[in-house]
Amino acid sequence: MLEKVQKRATKLMPELKNMVYINRLKLLKLPTLHYRQVRGDMIEMYKILSGKYYTAVTPRVAREHSYIMRGNDLRLE
Repeated sequence: MLEKVQKRATKLMPELKNMVYINRLKLLKLPTLHYRQVRGDMIEMYKILSGKYYTAVTPRVAREHSYIMRGNDLRLE
């Protein structure tokens, strides 16, 4: 529903009305709804994991400790 509103709002400018939605977003320098959702989720996870929230209110998130580092599969130091 929110994406529909954004699509209609980008069509309000007459010169953009006949363009494809993705091109209108690029021209207006607006992120897609999916990008905003993922970014918001990452920010919330950072706040939870770094202790920015009051812990009695937020649910506990289990941390998974992995010894394999990104791009260093053979290095297990």
